[in-house]
This record gives sequence, structure tokens and C-alpha cells, in this order.
Amino acid sequence: MRHLLVLLLLLAAPLARAQEPGGAHGTHAHDVVYDAALVPLTPPPVVSGELTTKRFRILHTAAATGAAHELSRHIEGVRDTFGTILGKDWPGVTEIRLGVGRSEFEALALPGGKPPGWAVALAYPVHQIILLDALSLNAPDGQQTLRHELAHVALGQLAPQWPRWFQEGVAQNVTGERYSITHYGALFRAVTQERVFHFEHLDRAWPDVPSDVEIAYAQSAAFVAHLSAKFGPLAMAALVEGVARGEPFETAFGKAFRTSLLVEETDWREGLAARYGWLPLTTSSALVWLGASFLCVAAYARRRQQRAAKLAEMAAQDAAEDATLRLLAAQAAAANAQAEASLASTTDATWPDWPAGPPGAEGHEPAHESDAALAEGAAADFPGDLDDEEGPHGRPPKPTLH
Repeated sequence: MRHLLVLLLLLAAPLARAQEPGGAHGTHAHDVVYDAALVPLTPPPVVSGELTTKRFRILHTAAATGAAHELSRHIEGVRDTFGTILGKDWPGVTEIRLGVGRSEFEALALPGGKPPGWAVALAYPVHQIILLDALSLNAPDGQQTLRHELAHVALGQLAPQWPRWFQEGVAQNVTGERYSITHYGALFRAVTQERVFHFEHLDRAWPDVPSDVEIAYAQSAAFVAHLSAKFGPLAMAALVEGVARGEPFETAFGKAFRTSLLVEETDWREGLAARYGWLPLTTSSALVWLGASFLCVAAYARRRQQRAAKLAEMAAQDAAEDATLRLLAAQAAAANAQAEASLASTTDATWPDWPAGPPGAEGHEPAHESDAALAEGAAADFPGDLDDEEGPHGRPPKPTLH
């Protein structure tokens, strides 16, 4: 049963892909450009309008006008959610450039900061600019992509340097990605296979193997969520302020949380087995839903098998009935043929050939002498001409005795 549950988790959790520039790796097709040498010029010619809110400026093309108005109605509320994770808002006005289609998306990019071919969103944290393809906002993960780019801008504006794992962890907590079955399945594999990374190895570098990338993202999101839940927004804000003042991340971490990164990571790793090992699968309410899902799938498969078996049984019955009808028809035909043959043989034996004429006629000879005598007597008894008074020899006829 346990192996079956693991298989369901692995099948339900597609492999994540690294969100590295230069390749289609990300679970969201976005990228980040930290090059401070890029200089935002005047709005590109493709821009046809501008919308402003309290903390945003939205530049849009003519084709993206409707999407820009829709975005302006809820973008401020999206930014407010960052305070629960980071403990504070980032300063300034963030610019969002919105186009429709690949050509407009690339035309809105900063000079020298062309987006990769696989990206539909791009963040320039140093310049506080986000580039979006309006079509991506209507995708199922469109809001996650927007929040992810805002997270990169927020961290880039709050401090110049962040560990890679912290950036990705904050972004996934803001977007809500850490609640996915993909992350749970990745951490389950990492715990059961003892493949959890140390965060010092995820400071600047990032794995290349897709399965390891998935684990790196999942554990980064889980650890940031752990820090936020355990220490609260005020401690998180103290961490951000310390890094913003130029303190090394681990120094700011120790001051904000009153513990070291290594000690807190060790404590977090020790609790992983209780949250992502075999025990939660057998005791948590998540197992109920997982079991219900499995039962639904199993019931559907069984129903299909039963229906297929019933159809096969009906087809076999139809074939058997057809064979029986063909056999009965063949037997009836044989019986009719036999009856006709019997009738023909009986007729030939009962009705002999009759002579062509009466006895004494031409071509007919009596078979026996007695037959000739009888014929003679008959001729004597029945005179040839009753109208002749003297009879056939001139004599009167003899009286007939009665």
C-alpha cells in the first residue's frame, strides 16, 4: 500500500525545471535580469497608453489595453500580501510593461536586456521594472507568474544581495506554490532518499538535474515558510533591514532570529521526517483525500473492466445464437432433402408402368393362355352389334339368363 501511495505522489508531481536564464527550465516561464548597466530609456514606440495606481505605473500596447485595465484593479492588493512574508513593503513605484504576443513582449524590453525565447515574464529588480506578456495573465498560473516577478523586484529593492534559496523561497510563498502536491512529492522523495540539500550549497549555485531542481525549490519554499511561521513578520522585517544595511545574510539572520542559520536548518531538517515521511501518509487527513482519489480511480477502472466484460459476454452470446440458428437451418435443409428423396423412391416402387392399350390391341399380346381364353369368352358373351337381329353370324341372339 505504501509503495502505491508513493507511486501516486510521483505521478501527480511532474518534474520541476530550473528557472535559469537561457533555457526553458522553469515551472513558470519567467526570468530575472540583475544587470544594473541597463538604462531604461523613454517608453518604446510600441507603448500606446499608461495607467497609474498608488504604487504602480502600467505601460501597455494598444492590444493590451483591456488587460492593463484589469491588472490595475487588483495589482495593489497583490502587493499588500508581501508584507505578511517580508514584514515590510518595498519603496518606490514599480513599472509594469504589458504587451500581447512575442513581438510586443520583446519590443518592450530594456536595451541590452532581451528576454530569453522561452520567457513570458521578465523582472529587472534593479530598475524596478517587470515585463509581461498579457496572454500569460490568462493562463492557469498567470497570477503566480506575476507574483513571482514582484517578489524578485521586492527583494531587489530591499537589498542588493540575497541567497538564491531565500529568493526562491520567498517568491514561492508569495505565490502559494509551496502548497502544491508537486512540492510535497519532491520533499517526500528527498526525505525518504536522504537527498535534502544543505542551504550553503544553494546560496549561489543551483542544481542542473531536474529532479534535484524540484527538491531545491521545494525545500527553499518550506524553509522560508518555517521561518515566517516560527519567528513572525517582525523578525523577517529585521532580517530584511539587516541585509539592506549591508550586513552579510547569516549575520542579519542571527540578529533577527537569535539563532544561527546552521542551528535553525538542523532543527528544521530533523522535523522533515515527521512532516514529509511515511508517518504523515498514514496518519494525516491528506491520506483520506489521497485514498478517496485512489478509490475513485480504481472504481472507474473497475467499471470500465466490467463494462468491457459485459460487452464481450453479449458479443459471445450473439455469436452463439447465430451459430445455433445456422446449425438449425442446416439441419432443416438436410431433413427436407431427405424427405424429398424418400418420397421420390416410394412413388417409383408403388406405381408400375401400365400397358399402352387394352388386351388384344395391336402390339399387345396376352401374357398367358388363360388371358386369351378370357378374351374369347368376353367376345362371345358380348356380341359385336346389338342392332343386328340375327347376331354376328346371322343367328338370333341367345337369351341372357338372370
